[in-house]
Amino acid sequence: MKFDKIIGYFLLFLGLSIIIWSIYVSYGIFTGQSLPPSVFEIEEKEETVEGTPDQIEQLIESQLSEIISSEEISKVLNLTTWLMLAGILIFGGGKISSIGIGLIKE
Repeated sequence: MKFDKIIGYFLLFLGLSIIIWSIYVSYGIFTGQSLPPSVFEIEEKEETVEGTPDQIEQLIESQLSEIISSEEISKVLNLTTWLMLAGILIFGGGKISSIGIGLIKE
């Protein structure tokens, strides 16, 4: 019985630690103090001129790059990936804490 309470408090502390850590790291990322994990990295293609389809593709890519750069696209994708990962961590930390609370109440 006492062992269950010890494990319960450990799980409660572990879950809260995961939640607090992910919120702290997210705060640093979204305030610009640190960078999100680099999952996506979009590289610029080399320009080649071989035929009409390639010329059309180059024209479309150059027009799109004027609107939004590939660097900005990769930043948005990396922030979105971090947001999903942080949500999973917070959800998992909440579940771990709820298991710990259940063991403490017994």
